[in-house]
Amino acid sequence: MHNPRCVLSRVGLFSKPELFPWCSRKPPGWSQLFPGSSCKGNFIHVITKKCQSRQKKPSHLGPLDCSQERLANVVMPLWRLSYEKQLKIVIDGYQNKSTFSVNGPDGNLKTMGHYLGTWRGQNIVCLWSTHLKNIPEKHSQVAQYYELFLRQSSVEPCLLFHEGGHWCELTVRTNNQGHTVAIITFHPQELRQEEICVQKETVKEFFIKWPGAVCDLTSVYFRESTMTRCSHQQSSLFGEPHVFEELLGLKICISPDTFCQINTAVAEMLFQTMGKLSGVNSNTILLDICCGTAVIGLSLAQYTSQILGIELVQQAVEDARWTAAFNCIINCEFHAGRTEKIFPQLLKSKEDGQSIVAVVNPARAGLHYQVIQAIRNCRAIHTLVFISCKPHGETTKIIELCCPLNFAKRLLGEPFVLKQAVPVDQLFPHSLHCELVPLFAR
Repeated sequence: MHNPRCVLSRVGLFSKPELFPWCSRKPPGWSQLFPGSSCKGNFIHVITKKCQSRQKKPSHLGPLDCSQERLANVVMPLWRLSYEKQLKIVIDGYQNKSTFSVNGPDGNLKTMGHYLGTWRGQNIVCLWSTHLKNIPEKHSQVAQYYELFLRQSSVEPCLLFHEGGHWCELTVRTNNQGHTVAIITFHPQELRQEEICVQKETVKEFFIKWPGAVCDLTSVYFRESTMTRCSHQQSSLFGEPHVFEELLGLKICISPDTFCQINTAVAEMLFQTMGKLSGVNSNTILLDICCGTAVIGLSLAQYTSQILGIELVQQAVEDARWTAAFNCIINCEFHAGRTEKIFPQLLKSKEDGQSIVAVVNPARAGLHYQVIQAIRNCRAIHTLVFISCKPHGETTKIIELCCPLNFAKRLLGEPFVLKQAVPVDQLFPHSLHCELVPLFAR
C-alpha cells in the first residue's frame, strides 16, 4: 500500500480529519504547525522533518534487545526505513502502458519513439524515447526490438494512412507481476488476407524464436486498423488473452484495449479517495458511470447494497463481469453502451426511494451534457464524486450541476453543492498534470 501522505493534497485538508487515519488525533504543536484549516509552506517538507526527528532513537535506550525489536516491528513495521523510503512512490518508469509511434528524424522511417512537431507545420518526426523517465525499461526494450524487426521487414511503415505503408504504432502493457503484452497495429491497405497472414507469422516468429524472444512477452496481439482510432478488434498471435492486476484487494482482468489508469500504484490511492468521499453504506446503490473494468465500484461492493455499472466499451464490461465473478461479488450488474442513452432509463427503474451515490470516471472528453442532465434530475442521487483529468475544462459542468433550476436547459432537480475537491498530483510524476476529485452533495 502506498502512503497517501505523499500523493494527496486537498482543499480544506484537515477540515474533516476523520477521512484520513493519520489525522484522527492532533499531535503536539499542531496549531503552531498548521494554523486554521490550511497548510502553510511545504506540507511534505514539514511533515518529513517532523517524522525524521521522531525517528531518532533516545540515547538512553541503548541497543534494542530481541523483545524490543519485535515490539518495534509490530507497532512501527517501517521503523528501519528512512521517511523517503517509507513513501514508496515510484516516480521513474511508472507507466503500465506505453505507446510508441513509427517514423524517423534521420532519414530512416523505421524508428520507434514519440512524435515531436506539428501536423500543421509538416515537421513531425519520431524521436527515440528511451531517456524519458516515465517509460519503464521493459517497454523501451520491446520498442527497440520491434524497431529491429521493422528494419529487417520488407514492408514499409505507415505514418499517414492515405500515403500508404503498413506498420503503425506499438503499444506495450505490463502489470505488477512483470507480465508484458505487445499490441502491434497494422494498416492492411490493399494487401490480400493471405499476405497479411504472412506478416502475422513473421512478427510472431520474431518474438518467439528470433531476437525478439529476449523480451519474454506474455502475449502479442495483431490489430488491423484502417482508421485513425482503433476499432478495439485484434487477433492474438500467441500467449495469454488477458493481463491480470492486483488492485484494492481484487484480482482485475484487463484486456489489451481496456482502459486502466496508467500509474497503478497511485491509481489505488485515487480510487480509495473516491471511495472515502462517496460515503456509501448498506442502504445505498452505487452508480458507477464510465466504469471501465469497474475497479472503483467493485472495491466498494461490500459496503453498498448494489453496484450498477455503465461503460461504452463492450470488452471492458466483460472484464468487469469476469472480475466480479472471480472475486465472488454478486451484488452488481453492468451495462454496455453510451451512458447518455442507458443512464436515464436505468435511473427511472431505480427511483424507488433508495438513496443513490454516483461515482464517475469519464474519458478525457468529459461527461456528455445529457449525462449531467440525468444526474441533476435524478432526485435519488444525493452524492456525486468524479475524477476530472482536465479540471480547468470542467467549469461548465460544475455550473450545470450547481446552478439554480433552469427549465430552458431542463435542469429540474435540486442543485448540488461542491463540498470538497481533492487534487491527486502524483499520478503522472515529472509532469504538471494533476487529477482532481470533486465531491458534490445535496
